[in-house]
Amino acid sequence: MSDKIIPCLWFDKQAEEAAKFYVSLLPDSRIDKVHRAPDDYPAGKQGDVLMVEFTLAGQSYTALNGGPYFTPNEAVSLQIMCDDQAEVDRLWGALSAVPESEQCGWVKDRYGFSWQIVPKRMNELLGDPDPSRSQRAFKAMMGMKKLDIAALEAAAHGA
Repeated sequence: MSDKIIPCLWFDKQAEEAAKFYVSLLPDSRIDKVHRAPDDYPAGKQGDVLMVEFTLAGQSYTALNGGPYFTPNEAVSLQIMCDDQAEVDRLWGALSAVPESEQCGWVKDRYGFSWQIVPKRMNELLGDPDPSRSQRAFKAMMGMKKLDIAALEAAAHGA
């Protein structure tokens, strides 16, 4: 894995709290370094947490306490590819904080960031060489909030 491109997540003042929460959810995740502001800045005071470097499932990220000037939106989301329904259910329960934002495997967390909680099997079904199977799985997915692997499989099979 290369650390040439590192996503930076903008927070008002919750960068450290959010990073700790995110790393608690996935293996191969950790807080790497917490940087404190060397001086006062528009969003905080000297000594406040300014930036948190963290690793999430092996990928480097930065969380920045930049103040209330920008907020996350759905134009960018974080996608987690899940091995099974238990992982989908666990991550959905942990991350979903805005039920009215849920659709087609998407959730919004308590910090305003959008996540796609996707079973790996979904991509396999959407890429099925039989277009009718793929279409049925797609239509089933479009009617779901949290993705249900068994229901997607049943739809693909025409049940």
